[in-house]
Amino acid sequence: MKFAFIIDPIHKLDPTHDSSVAMMESAQALGHEVWIAEANWLSVVEGKAWAILQRVRNIPVQQRDGRWVKSDPWYEIGDRIFAPLEQMDAVFMRVDPPVNVSYLYTTYILDYINPEKTLVLNNPSGLRRANEKMYALQFTGAIPETIVSADKLTIRQFAEAKGMAILKPLGGKAGEGILQLNPADPNFNSLWEISTDRGQKPVMVQTYLPEAREGDKRIILLNGQPVGAINRVPKGDEFRGNMAVGGRVEKTEITPREQEICRQLSLKLQEDGLYFVGIDVIGGYLTEVNVTSPTGLREIDLFRQGLSPLGHQVILWVEQMRKSRF
Repeated sequence: MKFAFIIDPIHKLDPTHDSSVAMMESAQALGHEVWIAEANWLSVVEGKAWAILQRVRNIPVQQRDGRWVKSDPWYEIGDRIFAPLEQMDAVFMRVDPPVNVSYLYTTYILDYINPEKTLVLNNPSGLRRANEKMYALQFTGAIPETIVSADKLTIRQFAEAKGMAILKPLGGKAGEGILQLNPADPNFNSLWEISTDRGQKPVMVQTYLPEAREGDKRIILLNGQPVGAINRVPKGDEFRGNMAVGGRVEKTEITPREQEICRQLSLKLQEDGLYFVGIDVIGGYLTEVNVTSPTGLREIDLFRQGLSPLGHQVILWVEQMRKSRF
């Protein structure tokens, strides 16, 4: 099979951390061709999605002393071709947030891949539908108390009622711009001004969960089913557990409560074509649904001694999907 990955510039990826690279390695190991393209290499020609594509060969990372080590260089790349994306068996949309105008335009181009010939994951319309903060709001039995607002008084009243709250930009990623909100903080007005652009942009405000000190769990779902998890523990005085801000990863299990959260999401994720998803859970509450380029495969695999990489599971699932649908 031929797999195309729409990614950020490959030289900027970290193969010891990036889930896109993990899946590319797995596709290669399972005998498939791996091609890459950047978002601005996509076009629509004669009603079809085309891309400038490059064949890539990955030199797999190795595990040493409890961490991943890359080769230098860690990939080899071929000449560029210009071809219809429907010539690929599967296309992975793996461009990192933010979900800005350019990102949305890329999903519009991906709409012109023939769905009867090529599997696109995640589904472009599903990506547009699923803001990674807002999407969780429909699962009221799974989330902590939450509001979305740009209004200062509404936000202050919520924070005062809870004593402490967490403020999140709706378009943020990797913990960027998340604030611990104390209504007694003399900087409260300034934090509101900066976060909402003086009331022009809504933000998400959630009840502060003290269990965050024990970790922010990332659970990977494949076609709505949990396949692995990692716990991300904040370091020092940092309240965010995101790996991008230095969170320490540790082995974990998926609890019965978290299994129930996954069941609540499963059907909706499948309906929206959101096949590869990472959810974040703190203290038994769903806080985010990550659909653009969820990470975590490398970190989970560190603790799966003797088991095949999770990327293999993703690629084998794609193979089965193609057999059943095409």
